Amino acid sequence: MEILLKSALETRKLGKRLAAQLKGNETIALFGDLGVGKTEFTKGIADFFGVEDMVSSPTFSIMNEYRCGNFNIYHFDMYRVHSFEDLESTGFFEFIDKNIVIIEWSENIIDFIPKNCIKVEFHKNDKECERIMKLEGVELN
Repeated sequence: MEILLKSALETRKLGKRLAAQLKGNETIALFGDLGVGKTEFTKGIADFFGVEDMVSSPTFSIMNEYRCGNFNIYHFDMYRVHSFEDLESTGFFEFIDKNIVIIEWSENIIDFIPKNCIKVEFHKNDKECERIMKLEGVELN
């Protein structure tokens, strides 16, 4: 599925739309360059679940945890992860299949993301504020 997003607000709304279908044990692999909307999409997911904490890219901390009811959201940034040892040191494998795991810069750990994950690719469009998003692994209602 391919969707044209015309603003950051539309990106966030699409995150909420996806979140409405989640059960709490999914991995969402986000792909795309800097500034394409990965964190904004994550904010939409967190908004849907009533997360009150400020959602930001975990570039320096590698992982942010957001509590929401019966499960947590673990938001990873794999920008600085370049080897299996780097990945293992993040604790990443401990969270898979038990929570919602959102991974920014999934391209850096492509061999280690679950095969059944939801893949979301963001690409810049000709217009500065627009993005093209490709979604795989789930159908949006």
